[in-house]
Amino acid sequence: MDNRVYYGEYSLKHWIELLLKKNIILPDYQRYFVWSERKVETLIDTFRKNQFVPPITIGAFNSGGMNENLILDGQQRITSIVLAYLGLYPDIQTYKKAIEEFANDNDDPDEESQFDNILEWNVGELTSKGKSKEEILGKIRDKNYKAISLNLDDDFLEKNFLGFSYLVPKTSNEKEQQKYYSSVFRNINIQGEPLLPQESRASLYFLDQDLVNLFSPDFSKKILIKIISNETKSDFVRYLALLSQYYNDGDEKKVARSYKQRMEKYYEEYIFAAISNEKSAIFGEFSSVFPDKNYENSLTGLENALEELGVFGDYSSIVDVDMYLFGLVYHTLFRKKKIDVSQSEELRESLGIAINRYKKDQSHQKSPNNLGHLRSRISDSISIYGRYAINESQ
Repeated sequence: MDNRVYYGEYSLKHWIELLLKKNIILPDYQRYFVWSERKVETLIDTFRKNQFVPPITIGAFNSGGMNENLILDGQQRITSIVLAYLGLYPDIQTYKKAIEEFANDNDDPDEESQFDNILEWNVGELTSKGKSKEEILGKIRDKNYKAISLNLDDDFLEKNFLGFSYLVPKTSNEKEQQKYYSSVFRNINIQGEPLLPQESRASLYFLDQDLVNLFSPDFSKKILIKIISNETKSDFVRYLALLSQYYNDGDEKKVARSYKQRMEKYYEEYIFAAISNEKSAIFGEFSSVFPDKNYENSLTGLENALEELGVFGDYSSIVDVDMYLFGLVYHTLFRKKKIDVSQSEELRESLGIAINRYKKDQSHQKSPNNLGHLRSRISDSISIYGRYAINESQ
């Protein structure tokens, strides 16, 4: 049996019911909701004017004998319909103001967690509260969301339709399905918001559920690079890939050779090498670093070291982040060492001297991603941390 694709359409009312009852869900690798309030309004106007709206792509997925229907494309559209129905919009400024007011009036940090985090939001925050409009609205904290009114009555919801494509893969093997849908997700480009490389690549992480926490650990979100108005979290796969090759070759000059203009391809090849655990000429064998996929203890040790060294925070340059991370990740994850944090002040001073030297170099400052500059940071960071690396038993 070949992969099958079915086509049809549902009323907006039925789409809302499907989502609220979790008959359709977002896959783990889907990005956050990013549409502006204006885009939500424009979508509803498009329906009112009987204009074309691209269909939703749904995929059938069998996991542990349970069937799930995954939203592969159309998260922004279908979420917007639900938001318009509920009369809510996840507005960042409204959320920040609510948190600020709450902090001024309360001293219990546990209560703050009852707010939905609008900074990293998708519709799952709402569907987790209930299956009906009344249930959901009754569980939302005051001022957590911005109230909107787009006047969606039952007649509008019942008489407007949105199409779908329903994908059914030929295999019931979970890993084969994950591979198929990751490929589908990366190739979809139907009026979608442009994906950042990390967001697009994230679909590959789920080719092996056991490795998701290694490829994208939660603590990586606590190291942010802010340049002008852009903010990105540290790209942990980047460090794993580059250091895997360094660990395999023992020579920073070979790292990413011939991949100057194809670094995303380089990171993807690392992911595939890790998942297949086949010996790679570039990255070596994944199991030689993480036997039986055992990485949790080392990752916890790394997180603790990052905390104790005060690395978590915001940075204005990739140079700072690289110098703090390359050596620490290498000695902690690859060499199974720990860092003597009792000498953290001296360590940070050494890193600071190297960082300042790089920033004074006009060429380095202008093109930090130049492979020559990147390799220098890898070598220097590993060398500096090496002075403070000790056996785990010490």
